[in-house]
Amino acid sequence: MRLDLQSLPDILIDPIVRAALAEDLGRAGDVTAALIDADARLRAAFVARKAGRISGVACLRLAIHALDPAATVEVLIGDGEDAEPGQVIARVEARARALLTAERTALNLLGRMSGVATLTQAYVQAVAGTKAVIVDTRKTTPGLRALEKYAVRCGGGVNHRFGLDDAILIKDNHVAAAGGVPQVLTRARAVAGHLTPIEVEVDSLEQLSQALPFAPNVIMLDNFSLDDLSKAVAMTAGRVRLEASGGVNLESVRAIAETGVDAISVGALTHSAPVLDIGLDAL
Repeated sequence: MRLDLQSLPDILIDPIVRAALAEDLGRAGDVTAALIDADARLRAAFVARKAGRISGVACLRLAIHALDPAATVEVLIGDGEDAEPGQVIARVEARARALLTAERTALNLLGRMSGVATLTQAYVQAVAGTKAVIVDTRKTTPGLRALEKYAVRCGGGVNHRFGLDDAILIKDNHVAAAGGVPQVLTRARAVAGHLTPIEVEVDSLEQLSQALPFAPNVIMLDNFSLDDLSKAVAMTAGRVRLEASGGVNLESVRAIAETGVDAISVGALTHSAPVLDIGLDAL
């Protein structure tokens, strides 16, 4: 089943794809593809070698069209859909030189994004039936944040903040530098605009009790035990959204979700996702 996704616009993806192509082309262009006749054409298929959730088909399309605007790209498995081993994700016909030059950039981005989507899907499935949502972090590959966070959505996850400017997220070092939870939340309430959410990280039930009177939008429970997570849920009684964070893995995420927290943030979605094995086969 395909997810109802808001796709990324090409204007955001194209500069990333072109930068990757330029990196690969180096100072002299593709000296190997130059061995192929200039007018030769090639038909090929992007094929899943392993099962997984697909994300990033726009990257392969833009990579090929950057070098051959007249190429045809037929997408058979779109973003948010699942592929089985051997299934064709897309068929392409293009100038052979262009397709061979674009191949690695297209596969790098498609495989990376599909890997993120596939790992996210595994976490989402692990907490199915609970109210917890799986959210990402800012632990993304520099330059690829928009793509990787989109891939999280393709896997059924939810995006956390995109950068330092779209929410006030008070971490433990901010608390320490400001002198404590009450002090830093007092300042946050004084400066936050009416559309700026506030989240504060706490590392104990005592800090949680200090944060509650300030009614932040979200309280992050950092490295809490399962018992303390359950106590935190009872203490807040739905007054504020609770996000569990720290040391989450596929073996522990279900038990964390069953404590009743609203969200579970997982840095591994983007910093440790294995690339989904996808290849390009000539037809």
